Amino acid sequence: MAFPEPKPRGPELPQKRLKTLDCGQGAVRAVRFNVDGNYCLTCGSDKTLKLWNPLRGTLLRTYSGHGYEVLDAAGSFDNSNLCSGGGDKAVVLWDVASGQVVRKFRGHAGKVNTVQFNEEATVILSGSIDSTIRCWDCRSRKPEPIQKLDEARDGISSVKVSDHEVLAGSVDGRVRRYDLRMGQLFSDYVGSPITCICFSRDGQCTLVSSLDSTLRLLDKDTGELLGEYTGHKNKEYKLDCCLSERDTHVVSCSEDGKVFFWDLVEGALALALPVGPGVVQSLAYHPTEPCLLTAMGGSIQCWREETYEAEGAPS
Repeated sequence: MAFPEPKPRGPELPQKRLKTLDCGQGAVRAVRFNVDGNYCLTCGSDKTLKLWNPLRGTLLRTYSGHGYEVLDAAGSFDNSNLCSGGGDKAVVLWDVASGQVVRKFRGHAGKVNTVQFNEEATVILSGSIDSTIRCWDCRSRKPEPIQKLDEARDGISSVKVSDHEVLAGSVDGRVRRYDLRMGQLFSDYVGSPITCICFSRDGQCTLVSSLDSTLRLLDKDTGELLGEYTGHKNKEYKLDCCLSERDTHVVSCSEDGKVFFWDLVEGALALALPVGPGVVQSLAYHPTEPCLLTAMGGSIQCWREETYEAEGAPS
């Protein structure tokens, strides 16, 4: 009689708090990893953007130039530039090394909730409560956007970009996917205001969070509902969601001070990670490792798996 093979060990989830960093920039509106996960950005209600090494807990640079709170930021693929958007309706392109503002793009009629570079970092896409997505050419001197996507009937809460697609979530309850190669728009109705959207890492699915305290996994091409994930609380705030580094788990912020992890396939709750007494405003998942950043109040927390040993720690 052949014994069954032992089940491969499941992926480890980040649940050991390594560090808490007091960012000193008012409330942290968003935390974002850079492209390789070595650094992170924090967006502050005090109008600043800060660049950190989160594992070491060191502040590398502060970027000042917004006129109101910063709501989102992203780094370019080569780490040479940053973009950010905020309550001053402006989209700012920064030089990472010098800390200087390279360009300031104005044109949105309301605060800018979300910003992303395209893959080559030649274009910045920004989504605003004015219901539009605008595409700004980083190399052009012209003040107006090269394209404006205005199909949404309410504010844009979240935008993600792949090599030929733009994914947008709106308060009107629709996920819109623009296929730039085919020049087509696909729309899926969720019914509740959307707070965050993202692509799965394999590019086959989209994850959507909305104000009915539900996350939905949709087939990107057909819009078919593949899974629903509930148990967290999201009724009022624009909270982040994402997939773990190997697409094994769905991860979401919650208004009750926790981060929730669900098994992607089974939909079962795998972990409710207690972060603190407030709303977990934002999170970021490392691109290749089980490492999570969370933002609550004026600080960010860095989490790793239980077996993680920090470099230089006694073995």
